[in-house]
Amino acid sequence: MKIAAIQMVSGIDVQSNLATARSLLEQAAAQGAELAVLPEYFCSMGRRDGDKLQLRETPGDGPIQDFLARCARELQLWIVGGTLPLFASDAEHVRNSSLVYDPAGRCVARYDKIHLFRFANGREHYDESRTIEAGTEPVQFELMARSGARWRVGLSVCYDLRFPELYRAHARAGADLLLVPSAFTYTTGEAHWEILLRARAIENLAYVLAPAQGGQHENGRRTWGHSMLIDPWGSVLGVLAQGPGVVLGELSAPRLREVRTQLPALEHRILP
Repeated sequence: MKIAAIQMVSGIDVQSNLATARSLLEQAAAQGAELAVLPEYFCSMGRRDGDKLQLRETPGDGPIQDFLARCARELQLWIVGGTLPLFASDAEHVRNSSLVYDPAGRCVARYDKIHLFRFANGREHYDESRTIEAGTEPVQFELMARSGARWRVGLSVCYDLRFPELYRAHARAGADLLLVPSAFTYTTGEAHWEILLRARAIENLAYVLAPAQGGQHENGRRTWGHSMLIDPWGSVLGVLAQGPGVVLGELSAPRLREVRTQLPALEHRILP
C-alpha cells in the first residue's frame, strides 16, 4: 500500500494553507497513495499562540473538517488531518487534534495530543500548555487497503515522539504503522528528529510515517521539516528536507512479517 507524508510551510491565512494542502493531496492521490497524512498545524501557523482559539471548531462541524472530508471523498483517500484546533473544556484552550477520514469522507478516529511541548534555551521559548488542553488516551484505527490487507495504525503528534510508552501502547494494541504529524522546531529537529523516529520504528517493529512543517514561516518560526517514512528495521525509505512537497513510499506486509519473525523483540518484553 502506498502512503504519503505531506510536508508544508503553513502561514497565517487558513484558506491559503488549505489550497496548498489540497494541491499536495492531489499529487499524492495521482501517484497512487491510499493514505495521506498532513502535518501538525497544517491549517494555520498563527502569529501568536492564542490565534488558534479563533479557529477552533466543534467536533463534526466546521470549515476545516468539511475540507478534510471533501478531500477524502473526492480524492478517494484515507486522510489524516495532522492537527486542527477543536473546542476544549474552557474558553482559554483548544484540543490539538488529529482527525482521520476514510475515502467516503467519514471521520473514523480522533486523537488529541497528549504531551504538550515546553522548551526554552534563552533564544526560543514555547509552552503549549498555555493554549492547549492535553488529551488522555492513545488511539488506533484500522485501515483496509485496496488489496484487502488490513493495517492497524497508531496516532501521535510531534512532542509525543519523546515518550516511548505511548508507542509501546500502540505496539501492544497491534499497530503496524505509527503516524507522527509534527511541527518540530529547527533546533530540536536538527538534534533529535531522525534519531527518535528511527528508534520508535525499531523498538516497536513498525513502519513510521512522519509528515512535518519544514521551512521559514510567516510568523517568524523556523521548522525542521525532513518528513520521512521509516521501515520496521529503522531504514529511511524517503525524506524531504525543506519546503512543501510529498514523501511517497510503500508499506509491505511481507517485509513487516519478515522483520518481526527474524527479531521477535515484542515477544521478548519482560516489563509491562
